[in-house]
Amino acid sequence: MRRAGIKVTIAGLAGKDPVQCSHDVVICPDTSLEDAKKGGPYDIVVLLGGNLGAQNLFESAAVKEILKEQENQKYLIAAICTSPTALMAHEISFGSKVTTLPLAKDKMMNGGHYTYSENPVEKDRPGTGFEFVLTIVEALSGKEMAAPLVLKY
Repeated sequence: MRRAGIKVTIAGLAGKDPVQCSHDVVICPDTSLEDAKKGGPYDIVVLLGGNLGAQNLFESAAVKEILKEQENQKYLIAAICTSPTALMAHEISFGSKVTTLPLAKDKMMNGGHYTYSENPVEKDRPGTGFEFVLTIVEALSGKEMAAPLVLKY
């Protein structure tokens, strides 16, 4: 998203300390989630996935506050992998079409709050992060900004 000229703020649930993710990936937040709340609403709030990450998102009162503000102000929310379960936990966008990985699909569809969408970005596989981000860039800045980010072989 930064490569497309979009201002990105990475907020950490537990502050600004680096976060150890799966596959030895370390994310260094720009700010704490508490401080990020003061800057909203945002053009888009993006929830990242992973089983533990999604669980942390749906247990966070601060995440709920940010998502509710986004929804109330009609700003975008995007979630990848299993993080759409945080939307359900915080009662966000009930009545909307959603997509998620199969391991979270049953949980998301339970209760009839959402309609399942066969989204080509998420589908049924991990490793779709780049396509996910391109979709966000298109939504915020148009195809003309997303196209140069794709390498052609």
